[in-house]
Amino acid sequence: MSDVNSPPRPGGWTRFVTARPRLSLLAALLLTALAVLAGGGVADRLGSGGWEAPAAESTRATKALERQFPDSQPNVLLLVDTGRSSVDDPAVAAEARRLAERLAAEKGVTGVGSYWQSRSPALRAEDGHEALIAARITGDENAMGKTLDRIAPRYRGTHGPVRVRLGGMVAVRHEMQTIIKEDLARAELIALPITLVLLVMVFGSAIAALLPLGIGIVAILGTNAVLRGLTAFTDVSVFALNLTTALGLGLAIDYALFIVRRYREELATGATPVAAVGTTLRTAGRTVLFSALTVAVSLAAMMVFPQYFLRSFAYAGIAVVLLAAAAALILLPAALVLLGHRVNSLDVRRLFRRDRAPKPAEGTTWARTAGLVMRRAPLFAVGTSALLVILGLPFLGVKFGTADDRQLPSTAESHVVQQHVREGFPGSPGGGLEILAEGRATKAQYAGYRQQVAALPGVARVEGPLVKGDAAYFTVQPRGEAVDDTAQRLVGDLRGLDAPFDTRVTGTAAVLVDSKHAIAERLPWAAAFIAVVTLLLVFLLTGSVLIPLQAVVLNALSLTAMFGAVVWVFQDGHLSGPLGFTSSGSIETTLPVLMFCVAFGLSMDYGVFLLSRIKEEYDRTGDHEAAVRHGLQRTGGLITAAAVILAVVMVAIGTSRVTNTKMLGLGIALAVLMDAMVVRSLLVPAIMRLTGSATWWAPAPLRRLHQRFGLSEGEPPAPRKDAEPGPSAAPPEGATGHDEREPAPQPAGPRSI
Repeated sequence: MSDVNSPPRPGGWTRFVTARPRLSLLAALLLTALAVLAGGGVADRLGSGGWEAPAAESTRATKALERQFPDSQPNVLLLVDTGRSSVDDPAVAAEARRLAERLAAEKGVTGVGSYWQSRSPALRAEDGHEALIAARITGDENAMGKTLDRIAPRYRGTHGPVRVRLGGMVAVRHEMQTIIKEDLARAELIALPITLVLLVMVFGSAIAALLPLGIGIVAILGTNAVLRGLTAFTDVSVFALNLTTALGLGLAIDYALFIVRRYREELATGATPVAAVGTTLRTAGRTVLFSALTVAVSLAAMMVFPQYFLRSFAYAGIAVVLLAAAAALILLPAALVLLGHRVNSLDVRRLFRRDRAPKPAEGTTWARTAGLVMRRAPLFAVGTSALLVILGLPFLGVKFGTADDRQLPSTAESHVVQQHVREGFPGSPGGGLEILAEGRATKAQYAGYRQQVAALPGVARVEGPLVKGDAAYFTVQPRGEAVDDTAQRLVGDLRGLDAPFDTRVTGTAAVLVDSKHAIAERLPWAAAFIAVVTLLLVFLLTGSVLIPLQAVVLNALSLTAMFGAVVWVFQDGHLSGPLGFTSSGSIETTLPVLMFCVAFGLSMDYGVFLLSRIKEEYDRTGDHEAAVRHGLQRTGGLITAAAVILAVVMVAIGTSRVTNTKMLGLGIALAVLMDAMVVRSLLVPAIMRLTGSATWWAPAPLRRLHQRFGLSEGEPPAPRKDAEPGPSAAPPEGATGHDEREPAPQPAGPRSI
């Protein structure tokens, strides 16, 4: 590296980002202001569904029923509570009929029916004190939400002898959307000040601490604008906003932490601000770029799945990762050039120092930890792996279900209504299966088919057919819960029946069956995509064949605690009281896929930072064990700090009153902490000690490929002309403490990259 007293002329990228730093920051400020305008009101345009597979039989059947039998698809319920009176009381019946007539006259409402009109036992509570008025609100999700907002105040509350509360799918989803927006604002208010305090503790300088926070805010606002634009072309889930906030703050802080840290190291050696920025971009900047690519790859895998709930997280995640990296690699260097040595200003830690005793060398504890782990590598490798496997065992008992009203707080109106329906009404209205029969048929053929359906095991009641032209509609009430194993088996039995006409089955259990099938069908492709691209990226970073394999396996192993905790806590209901949620006894089908992709990407984020520093030191000295110690010494504290900060953001997201969001936030917080404090600190150095010098092996063709296309943190080493094949020689004495800016002696043997 060049002498710091005569720094080299900045390279192309450094020259681009530092030539006019004030202009760069002004442009960024204008773009951020435009993003605020473009992304304003994005939450109001996002959907609260997206769990269905668009091409599945259940989805196509639902759309066909909406067209041909719109009155048969109620999505809003009015729970009429009489208190202690009977629903058949004349005064109650008269008031209920008036409410139903008013509802039928509302714009955007169709298919109004009630117990007092049909006398259907499914619409009357078993205790006789409650009954239902059912209707359908037409339009897309946003239109249905607006209609509900308009009509709800007219019906909610006391009307003469009855009290009315609103439920149904539209009410559940609309209330979920409202709560998510409120909870997200609260999470940001919680996370931002705590994050700022933690950054001040990490950097000491209040100026340096503000830089990562600013990068995060730019990334979040920019992603909101991207999502707002995407809503003009496709459906986007409101849940994606939570990921935008979490990753926007978390990754921007990660990237800024490593860049600012490296910049301050370079300044400490005497480099000018421009030279320090140049070295930082060539080293930590490359690592940030690799990290962003690995995280984006993990999130992009969700594009493989057809459900727009999962695809929305890919849209939001890829956007926020790329924007965070771009801000860290363009705006942050410009700010650092302007600040210069002032980046260390306002060191608030001086206020709390009681003495001037010299501090131990930076990272001493981490270096000692690495040494201890490598001296007892078999013990730590086996023990840590066993612990992670044990923590993941509860996931073997996972049961998949659908997101319903139990995602909401127990006090939410739509949850209360659905709980009353679930517990007090026969056959759980709204949770049945629906059969669309298409093709000409006689009454006798319809009657024969109905008898076949009624004879199936698990069928409690069959209603219909309702005939319109060449189509007919049947409703089947399964015994037990709407999506339990009996209901799911019944879906297969219904689809397997021979009928004289074409049939399609939909309903809650059918949607679940089709969703599980769609995920199982695409999951191998998503996993293969993540694995192959991750292997390639880590190979380009390290030049090793073994390290990419280790990275993929150890990253997957780091997620076991998260998956085990998800089942033990959220499915089995442990800690439901302290955490404030209602367990449905299952996990929503798409959540494990989402959590895997996000957590795997974040784990690779930390893995790349550690491996890049190990690789840099190995290139410099050729000493494998010293390189591992040095890598952990230099990054252990920073990775842990970054993980704690990201965990704080995720826990803030986890304070949400919506169970899926709570599960996402708390689960990923646990995964991040386990990865940083257990896998990176204990398992990685233990495994790398066991693999020894073979860690860096690669066959000759791949070595040549890496020499041509590979990138790493640190300057490329100059190979010795007299090098002979063989294991690397020991480094010169004191090599591990060598200043990173000075060239060090090369090892006697060649590296394999």
